[in-house]
Amino acid sequence: MVDKSDIYIKDLLEFLRIPTVSTDSAYKEGIVKGAGWLAEELKKSGMENVEIMETAGNPVVYADWLHQPGKPTFLIYGHYDVQPPDPLGLWTTSPFEPEIRDDKVYARGATDDKGQLLIHVKAVASLMEEYGELPVNVKFCLEGEEEIASPNLVPFVKKHKEKLSCDAVLVSDTPMMDKETPAIVTGLRGALAFEMNVITASSDLHSGAYGGAVPNAVHHLVKLLDSLHDDEGKITVDGFYEGVPEVTNALREEMARLPFSEEETKRELGLSSLYGEKGYTPLEQIGIRPTMEFNGIKGGYQGEGMKTIIPKEASAKISCRLVGEQHPSYVFERIREHVAAFTPEGATVTLDKLIEAKAVTMDPDNEYIQKAARAYENFYENETLFPKEGGSIPIIEVFRGELDSEPVLMGFGLQSENMHAPDEHFNLSNFRRGIKTVKNYFESF
Repeated sequence: MVDKSDIYIKDLLEFLRIPTVSTDSAYKEGIVKGAGWLAEELKKSGMENVEIMETAGNPVVYADWLHQPGKPTFLIYGHYDVQPPDPLGLWTTSPFEPEIRDDKVYARGATDDKGQLLIHVKAVASLMEEYGELPVNVKFCLEGEEEIASPNLVPFVKKHKEKLSCDAVLVSDTPMMDKETPAIVTGLRGALAFEMNVITASSDLHSGAYGGAVPNAVHHLVKLLDSLHDDEGKITVDGFYEGVPEVTNALREEMARLPFSEEETKRELGLSSLYGEKGYTPLEQIGIRPTMEFNGIKGGYQGEGMKTIIPKEASAKISCRLVGEQHPSYVFERIREHVAAFTPEGATVTLDKLIEAKAVTMDPDNEYIQKAARAYENFYENETLFPKEGGSIPIIEVFRGELDSEPVLMGFGLQSENMHAPDEHFNLSNFRRGIKTVKNYFESF
């Protein structure tokens, strides 16, 4: 079989040049172009029934190859949309002009999720070229709204349950433990995201004329935010921890076996120290404990120089990661109650919910996960681990519930690849080995 990895990498670079940002309507043309590009690649790979299927938002790209009766059917899920490239000034090179340095490709979407998604397309193409058929049945469901919490994929899945029916959902949108230690994630935290808005006046006021006599929206917002955690990192909202499972000794021992270096993590991330809820290790904090993080704050004058005002309004974007049986709607109501109780006099505060998803866990002993683990080990030095991942992929819970299928979170990215940040990149050695791993995985059936 001729090694086509250089050709596949050239295709990846072409894919990365398409600006498929889903959070900004200014990139709509890029979204349409990205979906069309993927559809053509799937056709070239030998897939059939390729469709660009419209939703109320961005389209879903579907394809299938179903000629192995009695063999499992895999639904390959991925997303072609990417995060915004901001702040542009912190990129070494342009985010949509991919560049290869030290066998890593730098571009927005390189690891999340275009590089990992394309592994599956090229694995199928390679199998078709080598054998003229696939060893299993395969369907693709590739969306363009994952970075905005998949608002239209849930109704899409419910509407097309029969079309998407499968035995297992294969997803590559999670990290390995390190470059030689593969990982199949067996737990994802849930998510709740919302915006907090504080209003204190009908207009910004002169700080000389009114300072000291009127409420300041930025000041009140900061006080509200400060009320949400105590000095040991614990979230102070009554009822927030309802549904959080007890951390057993067995689970702690399992987490402790995962490779983690505090010093190396600080060095890689440019941190002087780690931070988190007291009484838990960093891996426990990331994988099995809930969190509340402030993602951004806006208020007052942000331009160059000074403008001496008392801001009339301020806002913060906040996200929570949830575990166990925590329900996003219940948690949101408890936060709303807390904010109402702590709202300072003279302020009007509103909360607008943006994202919600429940946590999900998988059994590492099921056949689909175990065969994936063995496939990894044919191309990587270390045995496969089964960590709990701190992130969220909201659609996984929907796939499991609606399609009655087993999720297999078979990632090829690394935590150090600046996902969602400037200089995002993807190790091309994992792109090459990923294609071989997925081929071997399908062949094992």
